[in-house]
Parts: sequence; structure tokens; C-alpha cells
Amino acid sequence: MNKNKLINKIDDTKAPLIDHLVELRQRLIKCILAIIFGCVLCAPFLKEIMEILIWPFDVAIDRYNYSLIANGAEEIKLDLIATHPMETFFVKLKIALFGGIVLSFPILAYQLYRFIAPGLYRNERKAVLPYLVISPFLFFLGASLVFFYIFPFVMEFALNQQTLSDKNQIDLLTKISDYLRLSTTLFLAFGFSFQLPVILSLLARAGVVTSESLKRSRKYAIFFIAVFAAFVTPPDPITQIVLGSAIYLLYELSIFSSHIVESKN
Repeated sequence: MNKNKLINKIDDTKAPLIDHLVELRQRLIKCILAIIFGCVLCAPFLKEIMEILIWPFDVAIDRYNYSLIANGAEEIKLDLIATHPMETFFVKLKIALFGGIVLSFPILAYQLYRFIAPGLYRNERKAVLPYLVISPFLFFLGASLVFFYIFPFVMEFALNQQTLSDKNQIDLLTKISDYLRLSTTLFLAFGFSFQLPVILSLLARAGVVTSESLKRSRKYAIFFIAVFAAFVTPPDPITQIVLGSAIYLLYELSIFSSHIVESKN
């Protein structure tokens, strides 16, 4: 009799696990379909999207030429290049995938919420819903920060490094694939990094972390932020410092938001 009860208990624990795995598979399929649908939507506008992505490069060249003219030198004209016949084609595929991820981000966040919602109380579900609006906003805020300020500065800094002396200048030939990899990496890195306050606030609401524990973990956070910034950005210290500084400010903001969440609980 006891053996039968034990078998029934094991079967009962297996069933919820299988149900969760099935639901996880369904959510992942919906996420993949959302990304594919976003890619299809971006396909007719690949030329326009590429022009938008190249805009920081053009801004950096204009600023660099302005400084050259101010110093009495001749302006330069730089274009992106391709080094093999199919490079531009694969670049377009990557742009479509990048656009699909960006467009589907609200759906991805919603699917994540739907997966964890059954494990939450009703008041907790209501508390999580505002984050579904804040999360995409922070993502696009981080991507916009890169697009309008950081990336043009990074490219201008790179151009300034090509001058050896008043008479010697290195010609910078940038591959379109390398430029796209750099731009999309920075956009996604900043966009997802700006989710830090949302994640830590949710963990604080769930009681997993507290504002005091976050304060005590500052030195560890700085270390992991530095490692993350070095891993996801190109090997130049300027971009790494900018991303690391932004994430650290978000970490401090997370401590403040966690304190607010604790005061409301």
C-alpha cells in the first residue's frame, strides 16, 4: 500500500513537470514564430533599414571631415566595402533577423510573462503587468542611446585614430559585415542591459533579493559588469567603459527601485 502511494506521488510530480515542459515548448515556438514574422515584415524594407543603420557612420564621417577642414586639410570620403560576392546578401539576412528580434521584443516579453504567470498570485500578476510596458520602453531607450550618441562617437573615435601625422593618413576600409556586427551587437547589448532594473525589481518583489543585499554586492556587480561589457563589445576601451558605466548606473537605479518595491510590500 505504501509502495503504491509512493508511486502515485512520483507520477503526480512528473505530470506538472511534463506540463511545464510542454507549455515552455509552446511559448518558445510562439517566440520563434514572432521573430520569423518580424523578419518577414522587415524584408521589404531592408534598404531603408540598412540606411538607418549606416546613419551613425555617416554622422561620424561628417564630424571627422569638419575637423579636417577646420585644420586646413582636405575632407575624405569613406564607404563600406564587401570582400566577397555573397557578403552583402548575408548582411541583408542578418539585418532581417535583427529587425525581427527588435519588432518581436514585446511579444517575447509577453510570452515570458504568460509562462511565469500561473505561479503568481493575482496581486502579483497585477504588479508584473506594468513591467510589460516598461520593459520594451527601456529596451528601445537603450538602443536609441547607442544609435544617436554612443555609436557615432565610437566611429568618430575610430576615424581619429587613422591619423599618424599631418602628412600620413591610414585609409580605413570597413567591411559591411564587420560594421553590421558592431552596430547590432551594441544595439542589442544596450537594449537588453536596460532590462536590469526590471529584472531586479521583479526579484525584489518576489523576495529573492533586497536593496540591502544589492548594496552589499556592489563590488561583485562591478566585476561582472566589467566582464560582460568586455565580452559583448568590440575590443576598444571606450565602448566598454560606456556600456559598463551605463549598466552600473542601471544597477544603482535597480537598488532604488527595489527599495521602493520593499516599502510597498
